[in-house]
Amino acid sequence: MKHLSKKGLAILLSGLITVSLAACGANDSAKEATQSETAAAASAETDQAATDAATDAATEAAKTALGEDEITVNETIENSTGGEHAIIADGEAASYKNTKVTKTGDSSQNDEADFYGDNAAIFATNGGTLDLSEMVVKTDGTHANAVFSYGEGTTVNIKDSYIETSGNCSGGLMTTGGGTMNASNLTINTSGRSSAAIRSDRGGGTVNVDGGSYTTSGTGSPVIYSTADITVSNADLTSTASEGVVVEGKNSVTLNNVNLSADNNTLNSDKSDVYKAVMIYQSMSGDAAEGTSSFTMNGGSLTNMNGDVFFVNNTATEISLTDATIVNKDGDGYFLRAAAAGWGSEGSNGGQVTLKASKQEINGNMLVDKVSHLNLYLADGSVFNGAINSDAQAGEVYVELSGNSKWTLTADSYITSLTCDADSIDLNGHKLYVNGKEYTAGSASQGEAIAVVSTGGGQGGNGGTPPAKPGEGNGSDNGEPPAKPN
Repeated sequence: MKHLSKKGLAILLSGLITVSLAACGANDSAKEATQSETAAAASAETDQAATDAATDAATEAAKTALGEDEITVNETIENSTGGEHAIIADGEAASYKNTKVTKTGDSSQNDEADFYGDNAAIFATNGGTLDLSEMVVKTDGTHANAVFSYGEGTTVNIKDSYIETSGNCSGGLMTTGGGTMNASNLTINTSGRSSAAIRSDRGGGTVNVDGGSYTTSGTGSPVIYSTADITVSNADLTSTASEGVVVEGKNSVTLNNVNLSADNNTLNSDKSDVYKAVMIYQSMSGDAAEGTSSFTMNGGSLTNMNGDVFFVNNTATEISLTDATIVNKDGDGYFLRAAAAGWGSEGSNGGQVTLKASKQEINGNMLVDKVSHLNLYLADGSVFNGAINSDAQAGEVYVELSGNSKWTLTADSYITSLTCDADSIDLNGHKLYVNGKEYTAGSASQGEAIAVVSTGGGQGGNGGTPPAKPGEGNGSDNGEPPAKPN
């Protein structure tokens, strides 16, 4: 279906207004229908404008992304032996500039590669420091991560560089065991399965990314897979087959002024049939500690092409959104789904969500199943256009509106507790039930938030492996790396 141009929408709106004026003597139902059509057209214009802005930002990012041919190469370092590295800093400080690194060869040691950097093209460990600038890094092999930081006290600093990986299980930036990764103005493209552009694994660490363009096209390859504390600012993130962001366990992702576009159109696990842009969960594999995770988005945009925007299961999380443009192009997808899936123990593996919105517009419905709960805080003039559990009461839901925030219902909604001023809620012709009782339009309410009672789905049950890591180890269940073999 072809989108109307802004001019076309303006003509349509003008026509609707003219019809409304010409029919001043018509009955009230005809007048209401015209007003509804006008509002719908205005809403369509707003949604399309937001989508156009996100598309323009992505197009501009593609134009300005650093290309391989823009980097001057003065030296080439190659390695084709499985399990080895092209560059290594083992307990020492080293720096490289204007260098092309190519890595081929596979690793058959999944845990060694995922946890400890086996077969990575560039590898820092044992408190080493690597400073990299104007690099071209290409890998073509299984478990051939491009740039890897392992262990506490280890730091990799990389800027103004181009990275490309084509094998399965081959991330762009990889951080484990408490390492640190600092990156700025990179272009990263990955095409293999389970190959996140910004990736972490057991033991996590700290990752800071500023600027650049990061794209994935493989199944099970979100742009960011976090078992660490990852912050990305002023960057463009694109996934064409997988989630945009996955947070596992007691870890975090913060996006500052980031443009994220996600088209999750290929399932990578039989444990869930949900497509989503942002997935927050606990796999119970031992790669991430149990506890409350966080996803924070300040400004920027999130465009979801398919399914739900947020999907939370088998963990507790806090989602904070401030003045971000969020567009869900799938009309059947939820803005938020908190529900059980195939991870964790049946009956206790739902999503326990605290969603805080400030100066934020939220469009879309929310689903909270019977083993999940939601505390929704709308503050600082936030707007929520949508319904919650429109098919009747399921999980517990608390909604609090403050600072002139508004909730306009798009269908009947069922919640457990409510705090609001008299003018906070527009029923819009629908009904709101609070703990089984119908809410009266124009009334204030005072309720209580729901206590977070679960931070993980427990051991046993269905268990399961996370979507982006095919080879799991036998380490402890607290997210720490297992003892490294001699």
